[in-house]
Amino acid sequence: MDAAREEGVRGGRQGRVRSLLRSSKRLRLAVLVAGLAGLAVTGMAWQMVRRERESGAEDLGRRASLLAHRLAPAVAEALESEDLVVPFKLGPSLEGHRRLLGFAVFRPDGRMVASGENVVDLSPAMSGAVARALAGEEEAVEMVRTEDYHLHVLASRLGGGAEHPARGILAVLHDASYLEERATGGLLRGLAWVFVVVLVLLTSVSGLTWIAYERPLHRLAKWMKRLRMEDAPESPPPGLPVSGLAEESEHLAASFRAAKASRWEDSREVLRAERVWTRERLATHAIECLGGDPLIVVSNREPYMHRREDGVPRAIVPASGVVTALDPILQACGGLWVAHGAGDADRETADSEGRLTVPPGDPRYTLKRVWISREDEQGYYYGFSNEGLWPLCHLAHERPTFRAADWDRYVRVNKQFAEAVLAEVGSGDAVVWLHDYHLALVPRAIKAVRPDLKVGLFWHIPWPNPEAFRICPWRVEVLEGMLGADVLGFHLQQHCNNFLDTVDRMVEARLDWDQFAVDLKGHATRVRPFPISVQAWSERGVPAGDDLARRIAQLRARHGLQQETVVVGVDRIDYTKGLPERFRAVGRFLEKHPEWKKRFTFVQLGAPSRTLLPRYRDLATELQSLSEEINWRFQTDGWKPIRFLVAHHDAAAVHAFLSMASVGVVSSLHDGMNLVAKEYVQAKDADDGVLILSEFAGASRELPEALLVNPYDTEEFAEALRRALEMDPAERARRMSRMRRRVEENNVYRWAAGFLVDLAQGKGEPVPAGGERARG
Repeated sequence: MDAAREEGVRGGRQGRVRSLLRSSKRLRLAVLVAGLAGLAVTGMAWQMVRRERESGAEDLGRRASLLAHRLAPAVAEALESEDLVVPFKLGPSLEGHRRLLGFAVFRPDGRMVASGENVVDLSPAMSGAVARALAGEEEAVEMVRTEDYHLHVLASRLGGGAEHPARGILAVLHDASYLEERATGGLLRGLAWVFVVVLVLLTSVSGLTWIAYERPLHRLAKWMKRLRMEDAPESPPPGLPVSGLAEESEHLAASFRAAKASRWEDSREVLRAERVWTRERLATHAIECLGGDPLIVVSNREPYMHRREDGVPRAIVPASGVVTALDPILQACGGLWVAHGAGDADRETADSEGRLTVPPGDPRYTLKRVWISREDEQGYYYGFSNEGLWPLCHLAHERPTFRAADWDRYVRVNKQFAEAVLAEVGSGDAVVWLHDYHLALVPRAIKAVRPDLKVGLFWHIPWPNPEAFRICPWRVEVLEGMLGADVLGFHLQQHCNNFLDTVDRMVEARLDWDQFAVDLKGHATRVRPFPISVQAWSERGVPAGDDLARRIAQLRARHGLQQETVVVGVDRIDYTKGLPERFRAVGRFLEKHPEWKKRFTFVQLGAPSRTLLPRYRDLATELQSLSEEINWRFQTDGWKPIRFLVAHHDAAAVHAFLSMASVGVVSSLHDGMNLVAKEYVQAKDADDGVLILSEFAGASRELPEALLVNPYDTEEFAEALRRALEMDPAERARRMSRMRRRVEENNVYRWAAGFLVDLAQGKGEPVPAGGERARG
């Protein structure tokens, strides 16, 4: 648990870095700088326009004064005559041209006695300046607006001084509208410059901030991720904006590597001390963890299904990783398993309440079957679960389909499962362990009625990034349903990180990245990685020794395998398993290495899955056609390169094929874990075998000795087949020995014990205030 917490702390730190980058100040800084510069340029432009307007007015005043002085002698002489004579004496000299509208002459008593034709009606506009001139000002200037003009009026006093009466007033009128037009044009040009300056500053500041600040921090974040996920050996990236940051990052990396190495050594010592977990050890441990409370496991898939064959009900074990992992747990600990009764003979083999004891012939626990209508099963299981959530969580390039009717069925069936669990618990205590994406709403539904129960949910498939999960129309309801659990488990720390990032963006909750917990409305959910594993084949009742050898010989004879080397794949027929890519790699291998014809055979065990969905039927048809095409190209008399065996194969047949195979192939396009990889390793008792494993399967994190491939890269995949088939026996043994030891130590019992310990620590106390990160 400490190791998981430490890795959670690292994930929390990375989450904070991502949050910092997401809320980058680059744009805000650029806007601030550009805004301030824009205000400054705007102010400067306004001042320039104001000065230009004032300068224009002064220039106009000087011209008006000059004109007044030129005309003053003639006006003074004319004023010596009668009022009617004055206009005749001055004549055309009072008229204006262009911007000069004209002149007007006033007697000392304020009467206008002569004027140009354009200023006859503008006497009211001149009155203020004329009155000031009569009061003693040598030249009175005013700017006056009328309906038609923006006037510049200069009233010049004729004769005498301020102490003597004026002989008259000469008014000069100019049209000053052009000053406003010039000012408006200047203002528009200034605003254009403001826009250009702001745009240039926004671009340059943003770019410089990216180059000098944000890009180095992005590189630092990627380096930190490699340090956390891959133990990056290199130093921090160069060019960090603060010199001390590189030094401190280097110290942090060194401390992290030292702590990781120390923890690894400590864990190795613990493993040596604890040795391998067994069924008996888990049973004892479970009693302590559960404190006498019954264990209730809940899943969609039932561990034992009854189907009618030749009129007789026959028990079969469905092909399911959940069943493979959980059945030995219940056999060890006892308890109750609640699941959907999907077999056509399930009702007649259970009692009136849908209960029966399993396994058949050696009962260890009780199976409670939940009856679901065909309509509900179509919408809940085939619809929302497997056409919606399954492709959404697997990055396998299959478009999710979400329908409102399917969601309604999903809600109804989840409620039905919750009611079935609550009915079994009654008023007593229990520990409820829910499994997989079919039951995302059940934790919250149980807690709504019995908040005192301890409820855990293990998510067996990957969890996508927030951008991908946002596609789901009911994303908030799904997340809140899952957060009803006290403990939420995923296979990998990466899936835990993705889940918390998703909650952070989509749910009104408080996150504690240090403790990897989510507080939703006062209830805390701890999010933890629990890499799932398998039970030893020796505990599963499969043939061993001479019996296994005879079974292998029978299978070779039945399928015409003769003595060639066998390469095997075991999968449900599902588009996430990379089966077409696997077949194409076999074809490409034979193209490049024809010397291997008749020397090896690839056997694919394919369990039919979700055959009611068109995508799965199409895949089965595609695989059949592809295998036939490759066989047609390369087969010879008595030999085919691919044997595609479509059926529900029991555990004994799967074990026999895995045991005989010199090479096991797991090529998932995206997988939470993929237990077939670990089952193949478990089957190789003589340490003689090579595992080809997709880097996109969770098992690749625990089995680095496998030949890791990108299943999309056909050339790389074909080369891995060659390497596996031609690998030196000593290297094969060395690689397989290490993987077998790791799988044996980290088996399914250790996985269950880890989850139960975490679940037993308490139910959903609120996340403490310290260290949280709230996000709406």
